[in-house]
Amino acid sequence: MPEPVETRVPQGAQIYSVSELNRAARELLEDELPSLWVAGEISNLARPGSGHLYFSLTDAQAQVRCAMFRGANRTLKFPPEDGLQVIARGRVTIYEPRGSYQLIVEHMEPAGEGLLRRKLEELKNKLAAEGLFDAAHKQPLPALPKRIGIVTSPTGAAIHDILHILRRRFAAVPVVIYPVRVQGDRAKHDIVAALDTAAEREECDVLIIGRGGGSLEDLWAFNEEIVAHAIFNCPIPTISAVGHEVDFTIADLVADVRAPTPSGAAELVVPDGVAWLRAFEALRTRAANAIARLIRQHREQLQQLIGRQQRREPSYILRQNTQRLDELLQRMALALDNRLRMDQLRLRNIVDKLHAAAPLRIGELRQKLSVLVAELQAVSPLSTLERGYAVVTDKQTGKVIRAANQLEIDQTIAGRLARGTFEALIKKKGST
Repeated sequence: MPEPVETRVPQGAQIYSVSELNRAARELLEDELPSLWVAGEISNLARPGSGHLYFSLTDAQAQVRCAMFRGANRTLKFPPEDGLQVIARGRVTIYEPRGSYQLIVEHMEPAGEGLLRRKLEELKNKLAAEGLFDAAHKQPLPALPKRIGIVTSPTGAAIHDILHILRRRFAAVPVVIYPVRVQGDRAKHDIVAALDTAAEREECDVLIIGRGGGSLEDLWAFNEEIVAHAIFNCPIPTISAVGHEVDFTIADLVADVRAPTPSGAAELVVPDGVAWLRAFEALRTRAANAIARLIRQHREQLQQLIGRQQRREPSYILRQNTQRLDELLQRMALALDNRLRMDQLRLRNIVDKLHAAAPLRIGELRQKLSVLVAELQAVSPLSTLERGYAVVTDKQTGKVIRAANQLEIDQTIAGRLARGTFEALIKKKGST
């Protein structure tokens, strides 16, 4: 029977499974190694039906397995082949099921252009760290430049495009051309010298720097560090107009404004002349209307001031009061006339009513008078006198004598008959 093998695993030690080990190694690699560039030769290229690419990058001493997934390889601008020298950007990882170390490629391009792009990327990072791309350093373009400077080749297509657009949009602005080479080893020195000349002369208030399209190598003069610093230090506002819209250079990042094309720079640097004429006409109309409005306002104010001054003069006050008195007299005469006409109308109505009512009222009164006369005659002493009676009174006092005891002998009495009067002397009296 074999003897048991003595274990030497320290107590409490962490024991990894294979999966855990591969996972830990993958996480360590991915955390420690950021995205990086690798140059090498493609070998063992495989294109499975999934659309992914699997290959190795090799040099004289070593190789590394690579995978480029379908979403990334759709952006390739060249067909990958075995033996092709390339530069790839990617991240290092471990394929856990096999424990194999590999590079996940995110971007790849042929080695010649790739080296230039890597150099461009390094310079871009350096200049960005120095603050050459900061928006705080950007100068605004003049709304309407007095003179435009153009730093470009005098024989290229770019200058013709720029001048054509400038003549069409705003031909009145003069142009100064600073001729330079825009390609080759001497191009960067020409561009720097032209910028220094423009800054020294101070004859332009905006500069267009650019050329037509081309490859990355053709445009490289506008990616040079000395050109970037010359543009940054230029006191004149600058517009970068290098290549086509898809091209992008260091000059585009440093310049105050980036135009997609040389023609686009010409569109940016001057306004549309026709639009300006319309704007000036609109401003002229607005100014004329405003001036007319101010004149009307000042005329009204002047008239008000004149009126106030006139109203303070004694003659004006006298005229005002005289006119007011005339108006009051006219109103009073009119009121009296109206009142008189109304009173006359009212009196006429009353008279008409009286004329209509008088006969009826007289008849009523006559009838009442007849009744009263009859009643009065019935109780009148005259009626009694008509029956042979007389009214006897004391001649001296005029008192009516109703009884014999009121009489005295030799007393003179007066009597009233139905017709006539008499006097008598009492000679004898008796009693009833």
